[in-house]
This record gives sequence, structure tokens and C-alpha cells, in this order.
Amino acid sequence: MARRKSWNTFEMSYDEVAAILKVNDIIMIPMGSLERHGSHCPLGTDTMTTMGVVRVAAQLAETPHTPIIPVGYSPHHMGEVGKGNGTLTFSGTTYRAVVYDLAMSMVYHGFNKIVFVTHHGSNSKVIDDVLRRIRYETDCFVCWYKTPTERTYSILGDIIDGPPEETPGWHAGEIETSTVMAWDESLIDMEKAVQDKTHPPRWMGDKFTKRDGSGFVTFGEAENIWVPMEHHEYSDTSTIGNPFRGTKEKGEKYFQISGEALAAFLEEVKKFKMKVPDEARLFKDRA
Repeated sequence: MARRKSWNTFEMSYDEVAAILKVNDIIMIPMGSLERHGSHCPLGTDTMTTMGVVRVAAQLAETPHTPIIPVGYSPHHMGEVGKGNGTLTFSGTTYRAVVYDLAMSMVYHGFNKIVFVTHHGSNSKVIDDVLRRIRYETDCFVCWYKTPTERTYSILGDIIDGPPEETPGWHAGEIETSTVMAWDESLIDMEKAVQDKTHPPRWMGDKFTKRDGSGFVTFGEAENIWVPMEHHEYSDTSTIGNPFRGTKEKGEKYFQISGEALAAFLEEVKKFKMKVPDEARLFKDRA
């Protein structure tokens, strides 16, 4: 029986990876998270959403991807001590080391273009210096691709029904409930779903407001103050938005539209003239 065609290196043989590399020197590295979402959603919501997009893009752009790393940078989702939230997190130091080692492994094998893909916003907070290190050491193309959600959902206008006051898609709301439904509908328990919004941490007092799940609070009508808050301090249910607007069909559309956007980006990256010098591929500190 012939091997099933896959773009996931987890399911490929080494010679299949080598054959793809001869015609496409891009590798996607999907980065997930395992953290508390609304009680109707699984901890792996961001991981499933990332993979739903990557699978579509890989097929369309005929570009391989590694297995997803299901743990991200989520210290603010750990919750209160001993409450059993289940979140796993890397520290920033560990996360950057993981990103570096993954990229350098792929550069070692011959890839010249590394595209990290993630749905979890906080993964993007801690990676600028390590991406620069990878570029400066190897001359490869490396980037961090954030799938659309939260404040960056302009391409999803035909999917989202929720008005801005519902902060659609922010966290376990319309978009993420939909993407989990599309990934595996049996993982959603809508009997436990609630519609909810953010609020400033109560210890801040009534002079502050907060409009969504970013790290910013508003004071004097200016949203220019970033505060290292814990998620449970500003989101009582870890749901930000209206999950009752979620549907499997919306999730499927999300994967298709977002996957097409990522595939279009990959097609442009294929045109980049990047070549890592052999001496920069050695990854000497791999052990």
C-alpha cells in the first residue's frame, strides 16, 4: 500500500522531506498553546485553530510543516494556585530556546525559509530577539505569522456576526468556538458556554476601563498603558465574546479563508532569494 500523502513531517519519511526540499525550501513550524479558555472549549483551542489553518495552507502551497508544538507562552493563563486550570506554559527563556532549536534544526537540513505560524497571541510577545538571532546567524528568511483573530480579523468580515461591543473572536468567543467545532465538534460543550466581557482588574478601581483581552488598560480615554495582568484578573470566565454565535460552518470558512491567506503569503516567500551559507547550517550547539 502506498503511503498516504501528507505535508506534515511527523507523517513523512526522511527521503520524502529531502525530495520536497529540492523544489521548495520553505518549512512551516506551527506553534500552539495549552491554556484555559471558556469552560465550553478545550485547553488546546489555539493549537487546533493553528493546525486548521496550516493544513489548508500546506495543501494549497504544497509546503511542508513540522508537527505543532502544543505548549506556548501562557504564564498569565496559569490561574490561581491549586485550582487545577491545566494550563502548561514555557517561560520566555525556554520558549525562545525552543524556537531557536526548531529553526536551526530545519536550517541544518537545508531549508532557507522558516515560517512560524501561531494563533496564540502571547506567543508573539517574546520572540523578536530570537528571530533576529536566527536571521543574523544564518541569513535565512524567518518570520512569525499570526493567524487572524482578536484585533486582526479584517479578512474575516464575511464570517463574523458579532458587533464590536461583543469583542468577537477574542477568546473562546465566536471565532474560537467555531474553529473548535470545525476541528472536532465533540470537544465543545455549549451547555457550559457563557457570553462575557473583560473588565479592569478590580484592584485598579473605577478610573480605568478595559475593552478586550490585550495587555492594555484605558485611563483618561487613552489606551496606552500595558500592565502585566493575570488573565483571571480581567476575565472571570476566560470567555471574551459571544460563543453562542459560533458554528461549525464558520469554523470551516475560517480555516479555508485563513489558509488561503497563508498560502498566498507562502507563494510570495518562495520568490525570495535566500541562501544560507553551508558554514551557518552547522548548528554546533545542538547538544
